[in-house]
Amino acid sequence: MEGYDLINDILVRLFHDILELEECAIISGEFSNMTVNDMHIVEAIGTGEGKNMSSIAKALGITVGSLTTSMNGLVKKCYAVRERSEEDRRLVLVKLTDKGVRAYNQHSAFHDELTRAAIESIDPEEMPVLIKVLSGVSDFFREFKKKYDKK
Repeated sequence: MEGYDLINDILVRLFHDILELEECAIISGEFSNMTVNDMHIVEAIGTGEGKNMSSIAKALGITVGSLTTSMNGLVKKCYAVRERSEEDRRLVLVKLTDKGVRAYNQHSAFHDELTRAAIESIDPEEMPVLIKVLSGVSDFFREFKKKYDKK
C-alpha cells in the first residue's frame, strides 16, 4: 500500500478498534449495565467533590437536557448521586458513588493502557512527531464537529 492508503487504512481500523475495545474493556462485569456514553459522563463528572450539570454538559459538548436524561439513568444504576451544595443550597452537584468511582478508575486504566501502547513503540525523540500527528487528528475532529453542529 502507498503511504496515503496505508494511513487511511490504519486510521479507519484504529477508530473502529478503539470503539469496540472500549466497549469490551470497560463495559463488562460489574459495569455491564453501562453504555459507552454513560462511561464518558462518569469520566466528565470525575472523582472530585462534584460538579454542576452545566459544567458537565459543557465538557461533553451536549445540552443540559440531554445530560439530564442520561444522568437519571446513572443515578438509577447507582453510579452517581445528586446532592445540594452545602455552600449554596440552590446549586445541585453531581458526584460519583463508590461504584461510579470504580467505573471511572476502570475507564482511566483503559486510557492509560492505550497511551502506553502508543508511546511504547517509539523512540523518545519521535515523541514530538507523534504529538504533532495526534494533535492534527484531534484538530480535524474539532473542526468537523463544528461544521456538523452548524447543520
